[in-house]
Amino acid sequence: MPDAPRESRRATARAPRARMTASERREQLVAVGRGLFAEKGFDGTSVEEIATRAEVSKPVVYEHFGGKEGIYAVVVDREVQALTGALIGSLAESAHPKVLVERASLALLDYIEAHEDGFRILVRDSPVAQATGTFSSLIGDVATKVEHLLVDQFKANGLEARTAPLYAQMLVGMIALTGQYWLDARSPGKQQVAAHLVNLAWNGLKGMEKKPELTKPRPPR
Repeated sequence: MPDAPRESRRATARAPRARMTASERREQLVAVGRGLFAEKGFDGTSVEEIATRAEVSKPVVYEHFGGKEGIYAVVVDREVQALTGALIGSLAESAHPKVLVERASLALLDYIEAHEDGFRILVRDSPVAQATGTFSSLIGDVATKVEHLLVDQFKANGLEARTAPLYAQMLVGMIALTGQYWLDARSPGKQQVAAHLVNLAWNGLKGMEKKPELTKPRPPR
């Protein structure tokens, strides 16, 4: 009788692990690939590494995704949707332009905080990233969404409305690049970072010249 529990433990140890369903396996491979792409980049990640970390054979990876390109495409698509939703959502409700800039800044920083690996992947260039899936094109899409806000503001301040698209790219690009810096720095806190972004963007917009020109160089003596 005393041996019964020992035999039971041996039987439990020999019991095979429950097999994942095809859907579960795909999600596992996506999660593993996401971590590796964030850590090493697309070029630095191999199918063998993905398989090893997922504890499967390489043919399993090829069976589900055809290679690391397939996993990468899924990861990028999901992150683009998450970030697009966050940024566009921050501009969904009408508000004072300054408040909208604040919302957009915080939305990006919130995304970075919650999706650090995803953001690292998005800001890296990759040969398999589609033209509509790169970080720069994503930022361009967001800039297009805020153009009309700047047009109204420019008209109200007697500025040339036709230059609003250019300034929209500048504004959103400034927020995006600051987000890349904050990804590693994480100081100061995101509320302060957003406040400083808006300080530069808004106060800079308030003091803009109607027809800006570069400073002319002094003639040589």
